[in-house]
Amino acid sequence: MINSTRFKLPLLALSALAFAAPAAAQEAAREPTVFDGDFLTVGAGVAIGPSYEGSDDYSVFPAPAVAGRVGGIGVNPRPAGIALDFINDPKGSKISFQAGPAFRLRFSRNTKVKDAVVEALGKRDVAVEVGGNVGFSINRVTNPYDSLTFGIDVRKDVAGAHEGWVIAPTATFQTPVSRGAFAALTVSAEHVDNKFARYYFSVSPEESLASGLRQYTARKGWKNVSAGLIGAVDLDGDLTNGGFAVFVAGNYARLLGNFERAPIVDDRGSPNQWTGAIGIGYTF
Repeated sequence: MINSTRFKLPLLALSALAFAAPAAAQEAAREPTVFDGDFLTVGAGVAIGPSYEGSDDYSVFPAPAVAGRVGGIGVNPRPAGIALDFINDPKGSKISFQAGPAFRLRFSRNTKVKDAVVEALGKRDVAVEVGGNVGFSINRVTNPYDSLTFGIDVRKDVAGAHEGWVIAPTATFQTPVSRGAFAALTVSAEHVDNKFARYYFSVSPEESLASGLRQYTARKGWKNVSAGLIGAVDLDGDLTNGGFAVFVAGNYARLLGNFERAPIVDDRGSPNQWTGAIGIGYTF
């Protein structure tokens, strides 16, 4: 396994959702399931994606995941992070709500990158983004077990890295396709402020001299949009009883506006960002 701490953006959220999604889908089931009370899903896999955000060089890295509900508190994965849901909705609710703290680490350009020119710009510190998340789900949209969820994270770096704010809305439709298989489609985006934009996408006069890249000042705005698809298959053919399940996930992200025009993207990388993963999880 190489480059394990590099690009971990939408993919880890997607790979983890492959495990969390059957829980949401099956909560409305008439028969008792492993997801009716507290449960935990843990998983691991292997993923491939850009070596830094905006790169056209690809690396292989681990894709761990954890999700569940403990003591009535939902545990929802984020890329290199987690969000908690403190709202315990009644079973069978047509509309359910989510709210709680959110946390994630951002490793972009923290370790060696494959492009020597971008590497000459210097490393970036690990960002620790802390904030909150709110959202709601519409359950039983097309069948008794599916859901359509809208949510938003608002986080700020508290570790002195980019020191900025990130706003990340997400929409997910998730449904079982059989008793033993599940699929989910997620669309998301990130809006960032000037501090974030300049930290990761600007090129200062000193960095221009060191790397040969043109000087550039990035500005706040919508950084990217993305769409991803997940499929999960339970190994004993029954999602409702827990146990082992295999997942596959793919995600496409597009950098936008002045972010795709940044030298590390326009001159050295690509605005088109593809990721994929395969792995196994266990629910108990």
